[in-house]
Amino acid sequence: MLVLLRKRELSCRELLEAHVAQIERLNPKINAIVTTTFESALQTAIELDSKSKLDKALFGLPVAHKDLLSTKNIRTTYGFPPLANFLPKHDAWIVSRMRNAGAVMVGKTNVPEFGAGSHTFNRVFGATRNPYDLTRTVGGSSGGAAAALASRIIPIADGSDTGGSLRNPAAFCNVVGFRPSAGRVPQGPHADPWTDLSQLGPMARTVDDVALLFSVLAGPDSRAPRALDTPGSEFKELPPVSLKGLKVAFSEDFGLLPVEKPVREAISSFAAILEREGAHVCVDTPNLADGRRIFHILRGIGFRKRFFNFSANEFKELKQTIRWNIDAGNALQLEDLEWAMAARSNLVNQIIEFFLNYDVWIGPTTQVMPFPVEVDWVREIEGRQMSNYIEWMESCSLISITGLPTLSLPAGFHSGLPVGIQVIAPIRQDHFLLRVSKAMESVTNFQAEQPQLLELNN
Repeated sequence: MLVLLRKRELSCRELLEAHVAQIERLNPKINAIVTTTFESALQTAIELDSKSKLDKALFGLPVAHKDLLSTKNIRTTYGFPPLANFLPKHDAWIVSRMRNAGAVMVGKTNVPEFGAGSHTFNRVFGATRNPYDLTRTVGGSSGGAAAALASRIIPIADGSDTGGSLRNPAAFCNVVGFRPSAGRVPQGPHADPWTDLSQLGPMARTVDDVALLFSVLAGPDSRAPRALDTPGSEFKELPPVSLKGLKVAFSEDFGLLPVEKPVREAISSFAAILEREGAHVCVDTPNLADGRRIFHILRGIGFRKRFFNFSANEFKELKQTIRWNIDAGNALQLEDLEWAMAARSNLVNQIIEFFLNYDVWIGPTTQVMPFPVEVDWVREIEGRQMSNYIEWMESCSLISITGLPTLSLPAGFHSGLPVGIQVIAPIRQDHFLLRVSKAMESVTNFQAEQPQLLELNN
């Protein structure tokens, strides 16, 4: 698309109108875009078509922003009924970066309430449905973005990830979701500059497109004290990496998790393809046993801090699972934080040593297949009961607390539903991760499988 735009063989307006037509045709079925900005998008497209310079990285590309990101004077609801008509006074920093890079905003993508839970539904807009099977979930919390990408109603999207919110919906919708290293994408204006549990990142249908968007999102910002200095432009090009001789650690369950059989089979087949391409695949994983408690403590602190100023009436309006998370945060003691800091340091040191023997580490993105959209959260996996609404996504949350850059890549299908594999690189090796993931994508090609929904609407 960018090549055609820059050659003037396709106008920004024509590209926008094609995507708007696709949104109007398919969005009523999937409910991915919940607020539209078509009128302002048309004005932006016309302005871009009048420009003589065509060198902006995202020149003319339609985009929809996650409904957790502030968009100035454009409705941002967080999926929370009391904020159904909230109009922020400022853009989130990454929204500004994308606009300045020439992106054309067409709307906002659906989320769970305040992004809590890996299933995209809320009381403002309802549930988002999976383009590969409209009776199934898209995951979350970047579920609207993943569904919009899979149904070809936008080419790129932003997302955010605490315990899997980029990776889980990418896996469920056969797209790519990239959680980068802490400090790669500055978060603001209202984010805590010191926390690293939640990260912003790009989503797209291919690794190349993820890298393109990442080149805009990443890079230093004087307002972000922990932002890394590497300019985003260094991530745009992905020189080839040979899979031959690549040292890959592989685990079906990260050593301790229940994982459904179809997921195990798909990612094992994916690992076998890498072996046929000459990679050295070894079944191995670090000891992640402390990860569950570390994540719950850090997440509890985050929820306590985020909702501290809510009134009693606002607290009552929150969905029950969020109130559970806040209560868990309020119950924490100083000793819990001290333990979590020490245990996390020990885990990170173990991870650094683990990667002395491997180039990358792969395992399941999700522990389950996309489940019925009416189910609020998974209660049981392979006979093991889940004790809370986030335990079924520990395949992602255990990786979040390591600080490693990680990406969910399409890895196959079972009964027409997508499976994703998590590709994990050493600390701050984001560019290498993108290059390796592109090499894996090129030999598996699962991203090319489109939803039947598109065929039915052609």
